[in-house]
Amino acid sequence: MSSHAKAAKKFIADRERTAWHDQALFFVREKRDRMAHDVPEWEALREMASNMKRHTIANLPYYLEMFEKNATANGIQVHWAKDAEEHNRIVYEIIQKHGGKNLVKSKSMLAEECGLSPYLEARGIDAVESDLGERIMQFMGTPPSHIVLPAIHVKREEVGKVFEKELHTEPGNSDPTYLTHAARAALREKFLHADIAMTGVNFAVASSGAFVVCTNEGNADMGTSFPKVHIAIMGLEKVVPDYDALALYVRLLARSATGQPSTTYTSHYKKPVEGQEMHIVIVDNGRSDILACTEHVNMGGYSYSYFIPGPVGINLGMLKSPEKYSGNVSACSLCYSCSNVCPVKIDLAEQIYKWRQNLAPLHLADPSKKLMVKGMKFIMNHPGLFYNAIAAGRVAERMPRFVLYNSLDAWGIGRELPEFAKETFNEMWKKGLKAD
Repeated sequence: MSSHAKAAKKFIADRERTAWHDQALFFVREKRDRMAHDVPEWEALREMASNMKRHTIANLPYYLEMFEKNATANGIQVHWAKDAEEHNRIVYEIIQKHGGKNLVKSKSMLAEECGLSPYLEARGIDAVESDLGERIMQFMGTPPSHIVLPAIHVKREEVGKVFEKELHTEPGNSDPTYLTHAARAALREKFLHADIAMTGVNFAVASSGAFVVCTNEGNADMGTSFPKVHIAIMGLEKVVPDYDALALYVRLLARSATGQPSTTYTSHYKKPVEGQEMHIVIVDNGRSDILACTEHVNMGGYSYSYFIPGPVGINLGMLKSPEKYSGNVSACSLCYSCSNVCPVKIDLAEQIYKWRQNLAPLHLADPSKKLMVKGMKFIMNHPGLFYNAIAAGRVAERMPRFVLYNSLDAWGIGRELPEFAKETFNEMWKKGLKAD
């Protein structure tokens, strides 16, 4: 059994939570599809974004140097980090230089990648997550479960219990509005007394030396309003050539991520205000090595061993270390949905398929799966056995459900479309017929 299968088994053991979690994710996916269908030129935008990404990656040194030159001219101090260790050290040295003890940060997957918060906390720095989902996960002492929706797997009753302990909220009160107001009040104090602000970077504009941070809570803006020092961190792949490219990506970003026409806040940072410092740390951490591979560099559960879950994480994890992350490859059913919805048309599923073909040469293939494949090959090479297998399947279809779905045989569990999904698909299908 692969590492992914072992971890997934723990999560799906709670059938009720699994169904609830699936419904929440399906709701977001449905919003994305509806939003995409509302833009007539959606596929043309994806094609343009794909070509733009290919161009930028092919000329990455040129655009990074342009960004550094223009950012420096704007008064931003630019730092380069070859790996996670150097990134963390640079950030800590900036904090030390200013005698900082309280850092407030907005959501950043790069910080997760580099293990920044534990690194700072071990050195006496109070590193506070200001994104509500990330703050919930910080209180719970666990990493985010989704690249966009960090706490989507956590029920409001669980949040209420955590807030009772950490924020001293009313016992038993799990009303979302009440909990949100409690989190806001607590975070407001953190914003007001922070020494250092930190943000991630969604886009770095080479032609202007500016960078853009997209949030729905305004926490990046709040976090950078009071401290005298703003540290922004970015993977080197975040650079875009100019504002035309930025406009293209912004149209795609929120629609693809959360099913919104745009994020509530799209904040542009170009230069520090008078009396403040602005730093940006550009991080490699293996990205240059990935660029040397034939796969694309570009890019959602706890069942994935890489810090980024989902198809993006499968490919990046394999590029990082096939020996360590090969267990994630088995998570993919090769439905190609990821390739179909990727806003910049990255061939994620095709890459995963290629990784699967390479598992055997890398001596990473699951022996039991290899045996199954040999068995299937034997059956398909013998027509009589093949047709008997089909006949057996037809018999199984007519068997009582309790025979196929029970504690001894979990083969069919989770393989049927949930009722809420059936209703939604039927509704969309009827609308499609009417449109035709």
